[in-house]
Formats: sequence, structure tokens, C-alpha cells
Amino acid sequence: MKIGILALQGAFIEHEEIVRKLGATVIEIRQLSDLEEDIDGIILPGGESTAQGKLLKELGLLQVLKEIIQSGLPVMGVCAGLILLAEKLSNDTKQHLGTLPIKVKRNAYGRQLGSFSSQSIVKDIGTVPMTFIRAPYIEEVAPIVEVLAKVDEKIVGVCFQNQIGLSFHPELTNSFKVHHYFIELCKKNSLKNL
Repeated sequence: MKIGILALQGAFIEHEEIVRKLGATVIEIRQLSDLEEDIDGIILPGGESTAQGKLLKELGLLQVLKEIIQSGLPVMGVCAGLILLAEKLSNDTKQHLGTLPIKVKRNAYGRQLGSFSSQSIVKDIGTVPMTFIRAPYIEEVAPIVEVLAKVDEKIVGVCFQNQIGLSFHPELTNSFKVHHYFIELCKKNSLKNL
């Protein structure tokens, strides 16, 4: 399994470490030629969504990445990555990839001081520790989107086709359950395409 990890900005190294521990190969996505690698899935990490979106555009990655995701490549967007995937943002006019039919509220839990940890059930995965840092939450989902997790009645995890969107940071905990689930999704998708 080869997992691409967007490595332009943000917390990508933590994802890389977990993916390697789970036995998959990591491909850092920094430029257009990196997307020519034969990857089985891609992780869009947390960080600063505005900076990541700007870099994706400047480096010519935005449209190509959008097309790859729309063609079925599994993707997991975490925090800023969720914002990049969202079709709509309730408190911003920007749209980045726009492949996930949801509406997201950026920095919904406030600034850094509003960061917190929780534990909650994620559908098909079980109870997982969740770390929220200046996190968004999902305000609306299209009927075709499956809600995977809620915390305090707010949607913090969704799945649509091969796209997983999370408000929280699974890479900042000692649980590998979410990454394992994503890698299994990549394996199933890869077998389906053989």
C-alpha cells in the first residue's frame, strides 16, 4: 500500500509515522509530479486551510487532486483537510477542492484556547480518542453523506463514497484505529480496481 500525504504545510509528519507503523509506504505530495506516483489513497492533514489551498493552487495541484478524488481515490481530510474537501464553508466564501457535499464552519470551537480532547464512537471503528485544535465542525450534510461521529451533538466525522472527513486529529493520539480503517478502505478500493 502506498499512501500519499499532502506535505505542503501542517501536521503531516505525525500521519507519516502512523502510516509507516501500519506497514504502508508513504509518498509525500509536494509537487505535481508526486501525484504521478501510483498511490492507493491520500491524507490531507491538519494545518492552515487557507495556506494549503493557496499552495495547492500555486503548485498546480488543486485541479489534478480534485479530479483524482472525484475518480474514486480514497482520501482522508483531517481538520484543515476537511475544510479543503468541503463543498461549502459557512463562514468563508472560498471553496478549495469542493468534492465532499457538506457545509463546514471553520474554527468553530474558537481559537487555540478552545482546543480540547474527547472520546467518542466512530461508526465502523469504535471508541476513539479525539483531539480538537481550532477545529471546524460540520453544520450540514447532503442526504448521500454518512455521519460517522458526533461530539456534543455536532458532526465531527463523515464519509461519502471514498472520502472521509474529520474535524479531529487522529494522528495526535496513541490510537491508530482511524488510520487502520482508512488503509483498509484503500486496500478494498485497490482490489476492486484490479
